Amino acid sequence: MRLVPIVSRLGAIAVLTAALCGCGGSGVVSRDGTVVGISERDFSIRAPKIVPAGDAVLRVVNRGPDDHELIVVRAEGGSLPMRDDGLTVDEERLEHSEAGVLEPGNPGSVRTIDVHLAPGRYVLLCNMAGHYLGGMRTELVVE
Repeated sequence: MRLVPIVSRLGAIAVLTAALCGCGGSGVVSRDGTVVGISERDFSIRAPKIVPAGDAVLRVVNRGPDDHELIVVRAEGGSLPMRDDGLTVDEERLEHSEAGVLEPGNPGSVRTIDVHLAPGRYVLLCNMAGHYLGGMRTELVVE
């Protein structure tokens, strides 16, 4: 007879755990700032669409079969500049607008980076050969 309350509690615990682990790309506000869950997979990046401005911890889970990096770039307008190879973003031209960079992580790895996000539009991307062009990027709005 008490099975329904137990199932309800387990469901609530599962939802909370998913939010804290970054499954589905949620942003959770903690005492130390916002924890932003991000998942990388061949060829996509999942993250919340809007997060609050200020200090944040990006928690990145690599769910793909390949290594992936994460570059966070403030990009107010237009497309990002490409290198002469036509396959990768010209990171040198973006250095002044980088909010953070995580070196490539192995499949299954969980990495974190502390960033300070001012209000604006950001692009999260993997710039390994062909990944950006393959769709491994997403937009993040900071309010």
